[in-house]
Amino acid sequence: MDALIQAEGLTLRYGKKVAIDEVSFTVPKGRVVGLLGHNGAGKTTLMKALVGLKGAEGGRLSVLGMDPAKQRVALLERLSYIPDVAILPRWARVDELITLMSGLHPRFSADRARALLRRTSVGLKDRVKSLSKGMVVQVHLALIASIDAQVMVLDEPTLGLDVLSRKAFYEMLIDEWCDGERSVLISTHQVEEIETLLSDVMMLNEGKLVLSISLEEMDRRFVALSHDPAQAEAIAAAHPLLRYRVQGGSAALFDGPPPEGVAALGQRVRPSLVDLFVALTRAPEMNRTQG
Repeated sequence: MDALIQAEGLTLRYGKKVAIDEVSFTVPKGRVVGLLGHNGAGKTTLMKALVGLKGAEGGRLSVLGMDPAKQRVALLERLSYIPDVAILPRWARVDELITLMSGLHPRFSADRARALLRRTSVGLKDRVKSLSKGMVVQVHLALIASIDAQVMVLDEPTLGLDVLSRKAFYEMLIDEWCDGERSVLISTHQVEEIETLLSDVMMLNEGKLVLSISLEEMDRRFVALSHDPAQAEAIAAAHPLLRYRVQGGSAALFDGPPPEGVAALGQRVRPSLVDLFVALTRAPEMNRTQG
């Protein structure tokens, strides 16, 4: 099965609001997908639908060939999930959590959990209440990554952690879970930190999917020009997606090659994921930068 997740015209509501509006996308195997969007864009609602916590009001959603809402028990044997409000019982020891998981999940490996925890400073006899927030998140990932699953869904997994703890989390994820066959979908606001880890990106804006693309294709499709401020007026006349400041000058972002003659006014540079996200999701009235 090459396509691990498929959505066609998917519509989801959060109360009376349309949170996901006729969204279509595919996640093949072996991908690390970043799901980006402002607060309220629909990211968490979509992730809840992927794990069967939210039913669709329209369209179709398939995860590992199953309908998440109707086949949730079977799906969760092959899918791992860390929600944005994930907690572990503070009274429990780490080895007790491993024992608990061994009894709860048929595809959980206690040996693998212990091996993953050896990458950390967490001891098996440590109680959750004695651990730092970063260490708790590492324990959570070790437990979830020890499930023999094909898809992992992470909703703001490193929220509130310091930079070293976030780095340790993602290193463990990439080194120990991503193997070219399984796929992970990560929702985060820390775009700069995960850009180098991603193979693909999806951007939501007010429930609409404004971009779903591999980073390789993104680099080919979108063009940024670094230019002298004196060229700002001429470049602005070509209607770039975004004009923004860069060190030593200004830059403009285009969807596709700039018009003939404009490219000669600046030097092509690689657009960052952050710049592209801002260009595609900010309100049009905000998209004005003085050159």
